[in-house]
Amino acid sequence: MSTTHAPTKDRSAARTLARLWPYVRPVRVRLFAAAGVAVVASCTGLVFPLVLKWMVDGPVADRDSAGVWLGALYLLLLGIAEAGLFGLRRWLVARPLSRVEAEMRADLYRHLQRLPVAFHDRWPSGQLLSRGTTDLMLLRMFLAFPLTFLLVNAVTILVGVIIMLLQDWTLGLVILGPAVPVIVTCVIFERRYAHVARLAQDQVGDLTTVVEESVLGIRIIKGFGRHRSQARAFRELSRKLRGTELHKARLLATIWGVIVTLPELALGATLVLGTVQVADGSLSAGTLVAFLSTALALRWPVESIGFLLAMSQEAATATERFFEVMDESPETHLTPVEEAPFRGAGNCATSPNGGAPNNDGIRFTSVSFRYPDAPPDSPPILDRIDLHIRPGESMALVGATGTGKTTLTALVPRLHEVTSGHITLDGEDITAMPREELRALVSVAFEEPTLFSTSVGDNVLMGAEEGAGQPELDRALAVAQADFAHALPQGTDTKVGEQGLSLSGGQRQRLALARAVVGKPRFLVLDDPLSALDVHTEAAVEAALRDVLADTTALIVAHRPSTVLLADRVALLSEGRITAVGTHQELLRTNAEYAHLMSGVQSANPEQEDER
Repeated sequence: MSTTHAPTKDRSAARTLARLWPYVRPVRVRLFAAAGVAVVASCTGLVFPLVLKWMVDGPVADRDSAGVWLGALYLLLLGIAEAGLFGLRRWLVARPLSRVEAEMRADLYRHLQRLPVAFHDRWPSGQLLSRGTTDLMLLRMFLAFPLTFLLVNAVTILVGVIIMLLQDWTLGLVILGPAVPVIVTCVIFERRYAHVARLAQDQVGDLTTVVEESVLGIRIIKGFGRHRSQARAFRELSRKLRGTELHKARLLATIWGVIVTLPELALGATLVLGTVQVADGSLSAGTLVAFLSTALALRWPVESIGFLLAMSQEAATATERFFEVMDESPETHLTPVEEAPFRGAGNCATSPNGGAPNNDGIRFTSVSFRYPDAPPDSPPILDRIDLHIRPGESMALVGATGTGKTTLTALVPRLHEVTSGHITLDGEDITAMPREELRALVSVAFEEPTLFSTSVGDNVLMGAEEGAGQPELDRALAVAQADFAHALPQGTDTKVGEQGLSLSGGQRQRLALARAVVGKPRFLVLDDPLSALDVHTEAAVEAALRDVLADTTALIVAHRPSTVLLADRVALLSEGRITAVGTHQELLRTNAEYAHLMSGVQSANPEQEDER
């Protein structure tokens, strides 16, 4: 999925870049000092022509060798001063700008952690990675060089033009002849380059996404022999990016050609006219040398306009892309549902002597859910769900594929926000709880287990409170039948690979289950947590899990009959509605849809069924 955006038509690069000020403000003193030093250094270079004028009209004309050596000394000292000042400028900006980049990257990462799951569902990870790496690098480069030298070069050109006009105003007017066409070219270039720069940076994000997916999905690619099709997709994106970069190069070549050619023609005309004036005696040779030297000193400030504008536009685009993410609304403590006090189960569940929540388990009251980006007239994924899971009870959630079971479980820890209705835990509306508190009460295990590139122990203890150690880890591993972790090369200190792909699917799922139960949560949400286990391991996990479920209130998405048999009661989800609730045996007898879904349960687990 691409998130390529066209730049806003009336976007101002200056206004966009001004949004960086909160990050730049803490280091503004050093940046302003660096700009001032650079202006002085650049203007120092304009003193060279004046020294040359003095030398040509003085010591050289008078054949004074001592004066020539004195002038050479002046030029040497000026050169050393200019080099030292530019070195000082670089020293002044290096450390603060690395700090700015680090703080922006930290803010972006922190903000990404606070954004809702719906945001991450929409955005390709490659686009986010490119914003946190390439874009921030462009911004640091802009703050270090173009931002300073746009000012420095403007001041240098202004001072240089004044010096030339003071030397000879007629020659000054000739040299200023290309100014208007150069300015017009710059305005046109800036507008066109903004669009191409945005397109290139978005294409880099798309390319990053393809590379990341190819690396993470390398087993699928190799297993299905799809390396050629993936290579074609990569080449196609690379071709588009190359074409965009070439377009950028053509635009740069155009403006560079105008900026270089017109001033060079003006300089040639000035040389001819000045030579004629010297021959006529109306202009001194020293003045002509000083004028031409000043004009040559301004070549770099003028010729650099093109790529400085290009870098500024790329920085403006990078800023725009950065704040596209930062402007997204994070998860907040309050939601629209909370703005109106809940008058239903939440109030009924409070105790009369202090408002403390009672022991009510998990209750869904008229809960409906529609994804935020779904069309307004589309039917909700979940529609008026009413369900009560009693304290200490395990409820299995059963339904055909696509009926919304996983979505329903994601509403409990507020990975998604309900569109309407209420969910309460022990009588307290979950939208009235800080998310940190809510997620400390509710532990989850997803069907697709995600492990991080750290040790087995760290992955499991991620679900525990601070201070949990080896005893809690060993207990959780035993419950999840994940004792294989002790046999790994470094035991539970063994680092698993990216996404835990160095382990089997069943091993990853058992570690994810251990992570869910390690903190002894009051509420447990399990999304088909045993789907990757073999029959014997599943039976062992179920036996150990029963002890955990006896002390918690649990909602378990179940696809396999053996998982259903873990629960005290079963809820049937059909077309986004809860259509039946009862024990496994009751639903088998009274509900044809449930009986069809569970067909084979008697042959699969006859002994377990008899025990139930």
